Amino acid sequence: MANASTYQNGAQSEYPLTKMNFLVTVDTIAGTAAFSEVTGVEGTVDVIEFRQGNSASLAPVKIPGLVKHGNVTLRMGYIIDSPFKTWVQECVSEVRGQIPRYDVTIELIDINPGAPNQLVTTPTGTRTWTLTNAWVTKYSAPDLDAKTSDVAIESVEIAYEELVIPN
Repeated sequence: MANASTYQNGAQSEYPLTKMNFLVTVDTIAGTAAFSEVTGVEGTVDVIEFRQGNSASLAPVKIPGLVKHGNVTLRMGYIIDSPFKTWVQECVSEVRGQIPRYDVTIELIDINPGAPNQLVTTPTGTRTWTLTNAWVTKYSAPDLDAKTSDVAIESVEIAYEELVIPN
């Protein structure tokens, strides 16, 4: 059974998930920060081209190579203290031991399983991306401006080794 589906004239129609409801958690770190934006979840496969010397074709054969992942950027409202920020500090500090690595889970939450005008009180399903063996590679402090009353947004860039993609 598909999420976000309704029946109209006997046919099933799908509503795409909205990108505004998501949750980010880091393995064993309690009280993960509330993020306003997640960007850069991606995976690419290198293309290896080769041609055998005795091939009748002048076109190279293409085979898949290494799978690579870009870094993921998380943006969040500035908070004073949290276990998540302790992890960030441990990763980007000049004085550190071994960099702690965790699995990071990004969940896209389906809050509207029925027709758009139905009242939804609890989320009914999610799509989950898992970044395995992740660590913080960059921290950016919020821009400061005394002329505005905007929320102070800081960002964290995370490198990871493997991406588990939802079906």
